[in-house]
Amino acid sequence: MVKENFERPIIKKLNIGISSKFGMKTEFEPITHLDGVAVKDLVKEHGSPLYVISEKTIRKTYAEAKRAFETRYPKVQFAWSYKTNYIDAVCNVFHQEGSWAEVVSRFEYDKAISNGVPGNKIIFNGPDKTEDDLHTAIDNNSYIHIDHFDELYMLIDIADKHKNKPKVAIRVNMDTGIYPMWDRFGFNYENGEAWEALNRIMLSKKFDLAGIHCHIGTFMLTASAYAIAATKLADLAINLKRKFNHNISYLDLGGGFASKNTLKGSYLLGIDTSPSFDDYAEAITTTLINSQIEPENLPVLILETGRALIDDAGSLIGSVIANKKLSDGRRTTILDIGVNLLFTAFWYEHKITPAQDFSQHTEVTSVYGPLCMNIDQIRESVSLPPMKRGDNVVISRIGAYNMTQWMQFITLRPRVVMIDTKEKAHVIRDHETNAAITSLERMPEHLKLNK
Repeated sequence: MVKENFERPIIKKLNIGISSKFGMKTEFEPITHLDGVAVKDLVKEHGSPLYVISEKTIRKTYAEAKRAFETRYPKVQFAWSYKTNYIDAVCNVFHQEGSWAEVVSRFEYDKAISNGVPGNKIIFNGPDKTEDDLHTAIDNNSYIHIDHFDELYMLIDIADKHKNKPKVAIRVNMDTGIYPMWDRFGFNYENGEAWEALNRIMLSKKFDLAGIHCHIGTFMLTASAYAIAATKLADLAINLKRKFNHNISYLDLGGGFASKNTLKGSYLLGIDTSPSFDDYAEAITTTLINSQIEPENLPVLILETGRALIDDAGSLIGSVIANKKLSDGRRTTILDIGVNLLFTAFWYEHKITPAQDFSQHTEVTSVYGPLCMNIDQIRESVSLPPMKRGDNVVISRIGAYNMTQWMQFITLRPRVVMIDTKEKAHVIRDHETNAAITSLERMPEHLKLNK
């Protein structure tokens, strides 16, 4: 005989419609399987917490984005944003689908090279490129996106040391009506900096000016801002053609597309408010096609979207450690997942779903992690059914940034598995060990304890 969970008596207003004795049915079903693999089996084999990546979802989402743009514009190229999720297996799924690599550091650049990405299919962004980084990018025929004048002058200084001309673009920041304006990166459009940088590049005669790039923000909830950005990039391209008779090979609209997550403070769910790939594609491609760029010289449209392509593919399995009552009477559930593993909990109201059958009775609950810090809160307030110690939960849409911004703080980072298209789970990053962490430490002789 199995002991049933205790449910304390409550008074709850009944809703109109088909109801149970507790009112309307809960808004979600338990998540007992991920891509056909039982959550309980994953925990038994790999432990808890556990990151799970769906290869099938990555490929499906990529296909949706590709269709949205390629049906509207003749020349489209995606470049996978390594900073969004740089686990090699994840990156290589995107590369198999035809995506280039977009990197913002030498660490990411070297990962792309080791993944087999040709140098001429790597875009090197970011403000912190060393002279050695630039030499390497030039030698590999990679695209260098210049972020500031100091970088431009450094490139001018070293360009003659190479047989091939560096392939460059500039990053442009601009006013698209979005606040706050992302103006710490690149050259400003409105004050003429961007046009000056382009002129200096062309007059130096040391570069192959291949493109113009912008990245106007993050989690952009309006597609119209991209239409403004495309208009201004097209204007720069048209002026280059008029003044220098130079055709730009590509316009790079960057990333920033929103996923279906719900931002903190939002009144509506992300699935109801985030633009679709079709919305973004319509805004960008309509602007470029209707611009004064000559039809025979239409540039390749490059897109560096990360979050919208990977968020849905990631899940984080955790376990209930305890249930408590706060001093004000609120119910609290403590998970073995902390903000060190779920950094995006600071931004999103992540959906938390039990991984086993549950009662239709729910209660407003605060969900905390196991860390010894009061800000370790996964959800401030969420409606959840009673769960007991050892029960599992699945936190959805966590594929972006949580495996690059995670922290080895108090606990070791867990395994990451990928479920392939045939419903087989593969370990793509093993769990950390004490030895892995302490192998980088060095003990001064005078601090060693006698054993």
